[in-house]
Amino acid sequence: MGFKAYIIGTCDTKAAELRYVRGLLQAAGLDTVIVDVGTRGGDHGTADIRAVGVAACHPDGPQEVFVNDRGRAVAAMAEALRGLLASRSDIGGVIGLGGSGGTALITPAMRDLDVGVPKVMVSTVASGNVAPYVGPSDIAMIYSVTDVAGINRISRRVLGNAANALAGMLKGHIPEVDDGKPAIGLSMFGVTTDCVGQVTRVLESDYDCLVFHATGTGGQSMEKLADSGMITGLLDITTTEICDLFMGGIFSAGEERLDVVARTAVPYVGSVGALDMVNFGALDTVPAAYRQRLLYEHNPQVTLMRTTPEENARMGRWIGEKLNRCKGPVRFLLPEGGVSLLDAPGQPFHDPEADAALFEALEETVEQTAQRQLIRYPFNINDPEFATALVEHFRDIMSTDPRRPN
Repeated sequence: MGFKAYIIGTCDTKAAELRYVRGLLQAAGLDTVIVDVGTRGGDHGTADIRAVGVAACHPDGPQEVFVNDRGRAVAAMAEALRGLLASRSDIGGVIGLGGSGGTALITPAMRDLDVGVPKVMVSTVASGNVAPYVGPSDIAMIYSVTDVAGINRISRRVLGNAANALAGMLKGHIPEVDDGKPAIGLSMFGVTTDCVGQVTRVLESDYDCLVFHATGTGGQSMEKLADSGMITGLLDITTTEICDLFMGGIFSAGEERLDVVARTAVPYVGSVGALDMVNFGALDTVPAAYRQRLLYEHNPQVTLMRTTPEENARMGRWIGEKLNRCKGPVRFLLPEGGVSLLDAPGQPFHDPEADAALFEALEETVEQTAQRQLIRYPFNINDPEFATALVEHFRDIMSTDPRRPN
């Protein structure tokens, strides 16, 4: 069965746009499937998969979709679309067209697709904050400029560009590289770059090292790949997203951070990288409750706030409870010389008391076993000796699987 381009939208309001995109994709030599996600039902003569067919994929049946409540209907159709796409084996790529409701409906199913499957969303909301729609996936968001409401001189170009972009993704050749090296995930922030760089240089001859920027979606993306089996081990050196979860910063990865490690038993070496800082936007965006705290202007767009001993103790307990649920091998390393570049002696965030509160809370919470170990080192996280320790522990836990290099 050949792969096809799936074109998704509401046929009751966007049939002309869906047909236009289909024509361009077919002209490029691609097979297409139009999927109707309209919540009014009916047959509009455009779709290859009608709305009733999509709704039938809802786990509780189509009656959950066609209700007299638009919000409920959209949410239910989104769930149904996820089921539909998950059941298909011929998806080469996906393009969605929608306003705010259509975007919220279509993108959850796109996010479920594997990273690397081409995904394009033409949306009226694509010029704003697209994080809720893209999440940890690789969806390409294209702003529609005009509403997705008919073919005009603007929409013709925007939709045409989007269709041709998807065609290029589907037809363009990407050279396959199979060097036999398993992929591993590493989490990094600017203030832990030296550490992660040292670790990567040592391991890259044996592993395909995927480095993720710990900006909320970075941690989510790393764990999404681990959950899908595309990453065989984690060096989660920079867990700073937990600070933003607790204190309301801009880079939270959510309450689910570390849950994948417990669920999959993926080999895990972690640390407390950048748990000395909460991330906010420009200085004038820092919440009033934090204005008197120790702040550091990282750049004009990012302001850092030093975490207190009390906050560190709370985070230590939270991390410890997460680690206790992990069934796979866990090594969690504590750098007594500071958890970031700014936490080194003489630097603005150096606070041994706050670090001690973090380490002590972890030690009090983590139930240590032969599989789950907490180890202190008298180094800053960016010191070469600490990077060496991370590598040694990682090689040790990975060596238990004969398929992985020592």
